[in-house]
Amino acid sequence: MSLTPLSKLPNFDPKKVPVLGVDRQLPAVAAQHMAPVALKHRFNASPYWEPEIHREPPISSRQVLPAAVLMPLVLRAELMVLLTQRTAHLAHHSGQIAFPGGKVDADDANATEAALREAEEEVGLQRAFVQVLGTLAPYTTGSAFEVTPVVALVDAGFKLQLNPGEVADVFEVPLSFLMNPANHRRHEYWSEGVRRTWFSMPYQDEAVERFIWGATAGMLRNFYRFLMA
Repeated sequence: MSLTPLSKLPNFDPKKVPVLGVDRQLPAVAAQHMAPVALKHRFNASPYWEPEIHREPPISSRQVLPAAVLMPLVLRAELMVLLTQRTAHLAHHSGQIAFPGGKVDADDANATEAALREAEEEVGLQRAFVQVLGTLAPYTTGSAFEVTPVVALVDAGFKLQLNPGEVADVFEVPLSFLMNPANHRRHEYWSEGVRRTWFSMPYQDEAVERFIWGATAGMLRNFYRFLMA
């Protein structure tokens, strides 16, 4: 079975898909649990937890390929999540907001090495600034990538250099905003006889709305579940 990616559907705009609900009834992650020392402890002594989202409805019957993304938590006055805006011409998830990352290459020792390499290649984030905390459960995208999120603390002071072939922009969002379900909106869309659901977490960045949705929002939702376990 092969389905059309949502981003490739004529006139599809995720911002215009109705909101089914907002999870205001769920508690936000407490500030003390998002402190760097608390995050280190959480990954060193990880509790049992279940990701809320394991996989998206497949849009392709091809074999699933391993991939990895870096979830960079920048050490500022409050922790900030570094995100990218993908260029519009890419074959997968074009124009969407994403974490730095990509396919695991044969030369990569593991998913963590792949995420670090991709972050260097995409945005110029040097490994000297990055302290890896651990990984979350894999998230399988509709485009048939099994993505391992690699969570890391990032020292401030880095200077980014964007790869214009892959990244159109880069920005930061407070972790506290993303770990508050009052900012998690649920959507539903039927296409080609298949029900597709996703989260969105729109963030107003000065005069620009950063519409975080799809796989990126799904992985952030799983991170919320990990921190609340």
